[in-house]
Amino acid sequence: MEKNSLADVGIFGGSGFYKLLEKAEEKVIETPYGAPSDKFVLGKLAGKRVAFLPRHGLGHQHPPHKINYRANLWAMKSLGVTRIISPCAAGSLQKHVEPGHFVVCDQYVDRTSGRVDTFYDGPISTHVSAAEPYCPQLRTLAVASGRACGITMHPNGTVVVIQGPRFSTKAESKWFTAMGWEVINMTQYPEVHLARELELCFVNISLITDYDSGLVGAVEPVSHGEVMKVFAQNLTKLQELLVKLLETVPDKRQGCNCSKALEGARFG
Repeated sequence: MEKNSLADVGIFGGSGFYKLLEKAEEKVIETPYGAPSDKFVLGKLAGKRVAFLPRHGLGHQHPPHKINYRANLWAMKSLGVTRIISPCAAGSLQKHVEPGHFVVCDQYVDRTSGRVDTFYDGPISTHVSAAEPYCPQLRTLAVASGRACGITMHPNGTVVVIQGPRFSTKAESKWFTAMGWEVINMTQYPEVHLARELELCFVNISLITDYDSGLVGAVEPVSHGEVMKVFAQNLTKLQELLVKLLETVPDKRQGCNCSKALEGARFG
């Protein structure tokens, strides 16, 4: 626990998570990088002090390519958060990863463009490794927590992060599938890498809502309405998983090197 910190764990999620918090209060955070997506909501859940932030804003007003990822992550760090849980709706690129399943990703492929994706613009050159972008301890705990809740969990997977706001063409989806990647999403990058630059532990939990472009599962192409429908149907499962995960997260970080991400990364 950091001295003078207001929260131990940060969660990027929607307003549906707020009702889970005890003694919730709102807090506006100013950052050197502009305004975060919305007000933070602070409270207790499963014995942990938690900071919630709706990634897209409370009214879903920020499309994925316009989210101020740097402000969101910097604000989390300023609250004292050392761990980030990042649930998201995502599409499947492989037939065995079915809608309603959850994937705890261990790798990403960045297919975005023009997003500000670093805190380090000089004058000191800083090259943070992205070889293992997700926290191994949190990933293990997330998989176990999901299985304890009776959820079908995939313990690893690569998420392809596309620019959005459009969905993929069938040609793009076919390419991603042929590469063997499992998940497609619009928000994991640069969120995960910015967390790493701040030496925060970070775990992604992808709730699969559809088969991308209708290509793999021989179903209709994805639509925003269908994504939100399946996400809503599985929201209770996700909430149960988050509570179980928070119950099992130890007070001190261990079994990972996330807090040492900047060691050896700087020149000059």
